[in-house]
Amino acid sequence: MQFEEYLRQQGVAHERHDHAKTYTAQELAHEEHVSGYMVAKPVVVIGPNGPAMCVLPAPTKVDLQRAADALGESTVRLAIESEMVDLFPDCELGAEPPMGPLFNMQTVMDPHLREDEFLVMQAGAHDRAVRLRREDWERVCRPIVAPIICTKLIAD
Repeated sequence: MQFEEYLRQQGVAHERHDHAKTYTAQELAHEEHVSGYMVAKPVVVIGPNGPAMCVLPAPTKVDLQRAADALGESTVRLAIESEMVDLFPDCELGAEPPMGPLFNMQTVMDPHLREDEFLVMQAGAHDRAVRLRREDWERVCRPIVAPIICTKLIAD
């Protein structure tokens, strides 16, 4: 099922924005003229109980141990490209919308996303985004809310 159709079925008002192709969440923020902290970026992890979707602000990175803890898993790893293709057959690779239930996945949301009233996210294609109320997104996704952002500084 296409993302926007799913939003309509769930009664979620949204704005569709067509834009130049973007390949990262930060590029999407730039193209949409919003802070990267307003862009919801999905990161798919795989644990013993299967895939799950972590959703965090664009300029941040997921902490895999924190994600595992939030999901009640002993460990998780990042999904690989071939798994992503199988998990998101109706999406361009790298343009998956952060909507776990649409793809039968548990969703974990970092609380930093609650700092804005609206979220911007990819809509299944590199040249399409949607803007919607964060409360509506939370109502549909019913995420586990837990700190999953990596806080460690990485030495160059």
